[in-house]
Amino acid sequence: MTEFADPVSDFLAHACLVYSGDGPDRRARAVGVLTARPGLAAESLCAAAALGDLPAARAHLAGDPAAARREDGPFAWEPLLYLAYSRVPQSDPLGVARLLLDAGADPNAGYLWMGLPSPFTALTGAFGEGEDAANQPRHPASEDLARLLLERGADPNDSQALYNRMFGPDDGHLRLLFAHGLGKGDGGPWHARLGDAHPTPAAMLHDQLLYAATTARPARIRLLLDHGVPPESPYPGHPIHRGRSALELALRAGDPVSAGLLLDTGATPVTLPPSAEYVAAALRGESPDPLPQAIADEPDAVTRAVELSRPAAVRTLIAHGFPVGTALHTAALAGDTAMVDLLIDLGADPTARDPHHGSTPAAWARHNHHAALAEHLDARAGTKKP
Repeated sequence: MTEFADPVSDFLAHACLVYSGDGPDRRARAVGVLTARPGLAAESLCAAAALGDLPAARAHLAGDPAAARREDGPFAWEPLLYLAYSRVPQSDPLGVARLLLDAGADPNAGYLWMGLPSPFTALTGAFGEGEDAANQPRHPASEDLARLLLERGADPNDSQALYNRMFGPDDGHLRLLFAHGLGKGDGGPWHARLGDAHPTPAAMLHDQLLYAATTARPARIRLLLDHGVPPESPYPGHPIHRGRSALELALRAGDPVSAGLLLDTGATPVTLPPSAEYVAAALRGESPDPLPQAIADEPDAVTRAVELSRPAAVRTLIAHGFPVGTALHTAALAGDTAMVDLLIDLGADPTARDPHHGSTPAAWARHNHHAALAEHLDARAGTKKP
């Protein structure tokens, strides 16, 4: 963790999600700084915002109203961003957010993470989560704060908020965003600023449909289709989808319900190649005849079966010679003890290290705060926690 000599900067830098190395240790450091210097809110409007300290925020703005929109602190953010990304206990975040917005804070305030053209806005911070959701939690007042921002003019076509929240099963964020115009308009101020580097509302929603199809989420697909998202579009989608249509992705996921929804709304029928159809049949819970070529064509099939929570498919695929790959790591990250035990019983090695991080399944479980499962994996591996 980066240390700052200035206590206010040190507190803010560790109190907020930064989408790089987030976790309890960072927040614990921020709390430690605050414990040693309890008057931080009186020293900085940004600190007052991060703490949701309404009296302190009022005092700052009474003497300097323009501070509501001034970029400051270790990240040169507006105070509203420190409030939205803070994950330390806050006294009255909604009260402070209203105060800042009343004083002229920008509801579309944001920054470009690592310079990439996907702005992390105040709305993104309120919704939270992401690829490492266990260490990037939602704001404690997530829905209420997001609603306030939307009511005050935040554009609902927030590409990064949509991306960060698509990994979980909850669709509450989509319902709230649709209620405030998601999919409509010109993409708002960030799209105007970034141009073609930033996706249009239609392209954002197409990506959401593709991911929902990949992960077999028919309820989300129905929600998207009901709000006018077409089953097919001219947008290519994220490269991970390899140019495949939502229907093809649903079929590959062994999800006939989603496939039916897409076909009913006009998707062009698709025939899967033999190897993909073999895996899809296994994912549907069927017992297809072994197809050796499928092992070379679909080497990650076991991991896909774990991601989709299909234990019968895991049994079939491993029995037919498919490699386990990182399936055990995936089950450990998800906290799925039953799947972990099934994989080990079928020959998966609990001491194996993944090729990207060099970590064991137990380490993946600990990263996602599944401590009991990590201990269980250590026991099955015949090792002790370091």
